[in-house]
Amino acid sequence: MVTKLTLTIDEDVIVQAKRYAQKKNRSVSKIVEEYLKNVSELESLKTTEINYDAKLTNSIVGMFKTEYAGQSYDDLLESSLSERYLS
Repeated sequence: MVTKLTLTIDEDVIVQAKRYAQKKNRSVSKIVEEYLKNVSELESLKTTEINYDAKLTNSIVGMFKTEYAGQSYDDLLESSLSERYLS
Protein backbone atom coordinates (compact mmCIF):
# COMPACT_ATOMS: atom_id res chain seq x y z
CA MET A 1 0.00 0.00 0.00
CA VAL A 2 1.37 3.39 -0.97
CA THR A 3 0.70 6.25 1.46
CA LYS A 4 1.37 9.93 0.98
CA LEU A 5 3.77 11.65 3.40
CA THR A 6 4.30 15.37 3.81
CA LEU A 7 7.78 16.54 4.78
CA THR A 8 9.07 20.01 5.63
CA ILE A 9 12.45 20.41 3.98
CA ASP A 10 14.58 23.41 3.10
CA GLU A 11 13.91 24.57 -0.47
CA ASP A 12 17.59 24.37 -1.47
CA VAL A 13 17.72 20.75 -0.33
CA ILE A 14 14.63 19.97 -2.41
CA VAL A 15 16.20 21.54 -5.51
CA GLN A 16 19.40 19.52 -5.01
CA ALA A 17 17.40 16.33 -4.36
CA LYS A 18 15.41 16.81 -7.58
CA ARG A 19 18.61 17.31 -9.59
CA TYR A 20 20.14 14.22 -8.04
CA ALA A 21 17.01 12.16 -8.68
CA GLN A 22 16.89 13.30 -12.30
CA LYS A 23 20.53 12.29 -12.85
CA LYS A 24 19.75 8.87 -11.36
CA ASN A 25 16.51 8.52 -13.34
CA ARG A 26 14.54 8.08 -10.14
CA SER A 27 11.95 10.05 -8.23
CA VAL A 28 12.75 11.87 -5.00
CA SER A 29 10.00 9.81 -3.37
CA LYS A 30 11.69 6.55 -4.42
CA ILE A 31 15.08 7.72 -3.17
CA VAL A 32 13.62 8.74 0.21
CA GLU A 33 11.69 5.46 0.44
CA GLU A 34 14.82 3.39 -0.24
CA TYR A 35 16.83 5.42 2.25
CA LEU A 36 14.24 4.98 5.00
CA LYS A 37 13.97 1.27 4.23
CA ASN A 38 17.76 0.84 4.45
CA VAL A 39 17.98 2.80 7.70
CA SER A 40 15.22 0.77 9.33
CA GLU A 41 16.74 -2.52 8.16
CA LEU A 42 20.15 -1.54 9.55
CA GLU A 43 18.57 -0.56 12.84
CA SER A 44 16.74 -3.86 13.11
CA LEU A 45 20.01 -5.71 12.42
CA LYS A 46 21.67 -3.82 15.26
CA THR A 47 18.96 -4.81 17.71
CA THR A 48 18.85 -8.45 16.61
CA GLU A 49 20.88 -10.59 18.96
CA ILE A 50 23.22 -12.86 17.08
CA ASN A 51 24.27 -16.09 18.76
CA TYR A 52 27.54 -17.51 17.48
CA ASP A 53 29.03 -20.83 18.41
CA ALA A 54 32.39 -19.62 19.71
CA LYS A 55 34.14 -22.88 20.60
CA LEU A 56 37.51 -21.71 19.28
CA THR A 57 37.27 -18.29 20.89
CA ASN A 58 36.17 -19.77 24.20
CA SER A 59 39.07 -22.23 24.08
CA ILE A 60 41.71 -19.51 23.85
CA VAL A 61 40.27 -17.16 26.46
CA GLY A 62 43.00 -16.43 29.00
CA MET A 63 45.73 -17.33 26.54
CA PHE A 64 47.14 -13.82 26.40
CA LYS A 65 49.00 -12.14 29.22
CA THR A 66 47.12 -9.53 31.17
CA GLU A 67 50.17 -7.26 30.93
CA TYR A 68 49.20 -6.60 27.30
CA ALA A 69 45.81 -5.18 28.23
CA GLY A 70 45.22 -1.81 26.62
CA GLN A 71 48.24 -1.89 24.28
CA SER A 72 47.69 -1.67 20.55
CA TYR A 73 48.74 -4.48 18.26
CA ASP A 74 51.34 -2.23 16.60
CA ASP A 75 52.94 -1.39 19.95
CA LEU A 76 53.05 -5.06 20.96
CA LEU A 77 54.54 -6.08 17.62
CA GLU A 78 57.20 -3.37 17.73
CA SER A 79 58.12 -4.30 21.30
CA SER A 80 58.30 -8.00 20.46
CA LEU A 81 60.45 -7.45 17.39
CA SER A 82 62.76 -5.12 19.30
CA GLU A 83 63.25 -7.73 22.03
CA ARG A 84 63.94 -10.43 19.46
CA TYR A 85 66.30 -8.63 17.12
CA LEU A 86 67.91 -5.91 19.22
CA SER A 87 68.72 -8.00 22.27
